[in-house]
Amino acid sequence: MEAVTVLLIGSGGREHAMALALCRDPRVVLHTAPGNPGTAQLGTNHAVGASDLDGLLALAEALSADLVVVGPEAPLCEGLADALSPRPCFGPVKAHAMLEGSKAFAKLTMEAAGVPTASHRMVRRTSDIEDALDAFSGAPWVIKRDVLAGGKGVLVTDDRDKAEAFAMSAIATDGEVLIEAFLEGEEASMLVLMDASGYRCLPASQDHKRVGEHDEGPNTGGMGAYCPAPVVTKAVQKKIESRIVKPMHAHLTSTEVPYRGVLFVGLMIDGHGDPYVVEFNVRFGDPECQVTMPLLGDDAYTWFEAVSRDELASVDLHLVDASLLTVVLASEGYPSSAVTGRPIDGLSLSSPPTTTLGSAWVNLAGVRTEDNGRLTSSGGRVLSVTGMAESLQEAADLAYARLSSLSLLGGHHRRDIGARAGVTHPEME
Repeated sequence: MEAVTVLLIGSGGREHAMALALCRDPRVVLHTAPGNPGTAQLGTNHAVGASDLDGLLALAEALSADLVVVGPEAPLCEGLADALSPRPCFGPVKAHAMLEGSKAFAKLTMEAAGVPTASHRMVRRTSDIEDALDAFSGAPWVIKRDVLAGGKGVLVTDDRDKAEAFAMSAIATDGEVLIEAFLEGEEASMLVLMDASGYRCLPASQDHKRVGEHDEGPNTGGMGAYCPAPVVTKAVQKKIESRIVKPMHAHLTSTEVPYRGVLFVGLMIDGHGDPYVVEFNVRFGDPECQVTMPLLGDDAYTWFEAVSRDELASVDLHLVDASLLTVVLASEGYPSSAVTGRPIDGLSLSSPPTTTLGSAWVNLAGVRTEDNGRLTSSGGRVLSVTGMAESLQEAADLAYARLSSLSLLGGHHRRDIGARAGVTHPEME
């Protein structure tokens, strides 16, 4: 069995989840840049930041990497996949990465592909904000910055003054702002592996963006997720594929360089079961990644490597049939001003976690190892705890039981992850 060298880019919970999935293949020799204490358990971390394109290129060359897997969106939007060519890369080139890097570009692409989405206006002059707000009055206003904003560049509000202030600020800093119609319904996320040869939809998941229970409080990078999402029935799945995934695949493979990577489709499912695109991302979501990666079983490397070579259609592998639920533990003050540097009790790195049916494990994100070996918080979203079982309820019970064994001073988490899918939470009763 010949070893393969994989360079994984990133340092968050998403990358820890990807690392765990990749390392289930015994051929994989993992290197991560910059990584975190969790990825260090699985391979070698390198002190090269995800924004250091020259450093990443040099590292890939020095390692003779057989495959580069890019976790975060920023290096893709900066052209990392372009610069790596012809080295195999799981992640799209810059021209396609702008689906996430620019809301305006994404809307134009959806129009070209005939994909259903909310009506919208791009506003570049502050004098045009009032007319745009008038055009979408009668429902909450949806205001989006046209830049990468770590999942926090969107305001949904009934307060016209707040909407106007956010739009004014966006134009001042970014030069333009997107104002669009509010879509009623239930959100879901679809992760689609895609290359020139074909695509493969992973089971739909559902994220929890608000910091507080019952979807209250400010938006975050994500406080938990579960998979599969019952709102995406077989009938809805067919609509998503026929109306969104197939047209996008046809459009993205008609270009000189095809799309190679994962296309994150943020969806709104209306009361008639009709799907609309809220946004596209060009990487696995976080925490959606934590509840989908284990479904690849032992074959994550095989899937990713095939996509990087436009050979996805020839891969005949089955996904694991299971339910997963993950809960994020966040630092005190998150998302406004996170308090970091506090010890995490109950967390051990004595051995890599088991990511199989009937188990629960921890994905590290904002965690660092101090000189004395103590694990402390280093970011807003510190870690997530994922349970995997035959049902969502069992997965939730496993995740919350494992989370109860951890302690972080001032740390907080949502106690209602999965409630919309029928998961019951004794803590909430």
